This record gives sequence, C-alpha cells and structure tokens, in this order.
Amino acid sequence: MTADDVLSILAVLRNAGADIWIGGGWGIDALVGRQTRRHRDLDLMHRKSQEPAVVAALADAGFVQTLDWRPVRFVLTDPCGREIDLHPLTFAADGSAVQASPDPEHPFVYPASCFVTGTILGSTVPCLSPEQQVYFHQGYEPADHDRRDMARLRQAFGIATHF
Repeated sequence: MTADDVLSILAVLRNAGADIWIGGGWGIDALVGRQTRRHRDLDLMHRKSQEPAVVAALADAGFVQTLDWRPVRFVLTDPCGREIDLHPLTFAADGSAVQASPDPEHPFVYPASCFVTGTILGSTVPCLSPEQQVYFHQGYEPADHDRRDMARLRQAFGIATHF
C-alpha cells in the first residue's frame, strides 16, 4: 500500500460522503508527516451508520470482502492485493465513539479528542491521535515494526508508550 494508494482510497471515500480516520501504521506516518516504512494494508475507522456507502464506494473501486469479523472489523482487498482493514465506529452525541471488541463487555473506546489530522504527501488527512495509537498498541507482544512505530511517537510527541 503506497502513499498514493492511500490518498486515492481516501478520495473515493470522501466522494462517497464517508467520514473516515486512518489508524495503524499509516496513521502513525500521517501523524509524523512522512512515510517511515512499507505498509501491507490501510487501517480505516468509519461511522458504522455509513458502512453501506463505504462498502459500495470501495466495491466500485474494485475491492471485495476477504475477511468478515464483524462487528469488530472486516477486510476488503482489490485485484492488486491492496488491503483495507475497516473498523466500524458507533458515535455518541459528544463526538466520542466505541468499536466492538472480541470481548463484548469491553468495547474499544475512542474519546472525541482522538480524531485529529495528519499529513500524507503534503495532504491533510483524518487520523487517530498519538494517544489513541498508543492505546491500540498494548495488550499483545509487539512486532519489530510496532516497536519502531512507538519509538517514532515518543520522539515526535514526547508521549509515553508501553514498549
């Protein structure tokens, strides 16, 4: 997944009227303002209420569902092998959101303040805050790229991380 791919996918979803936010590795790169590593996929959070529009727009762009772990997440892949990992969010009136988790008693929480912007190739893009990125990088044994991603957040934002 290249930076141009990310911007192209965001344009497709923007044209469909969908609200999305970048998470994962591309979200960290957006926060630091430059691509720091190769990315296998693109993690996107979206309004659950807009999911039909998101899926239809991406289907028109050649993406098909290849994994369904709803309500937690699902994956769409195109013929070139580009993967989009989609995370449905349910928003509250205060701008916060929740995402289902494998443990129904403990959904993933998104405070309203976590929806920020970053840059990819000089373009402003919606993404998750450094604090939210740290929140999602806990509770598992990190891979080398996770360690490097957290080091980038510590360096860029002076934020504490778990590893």
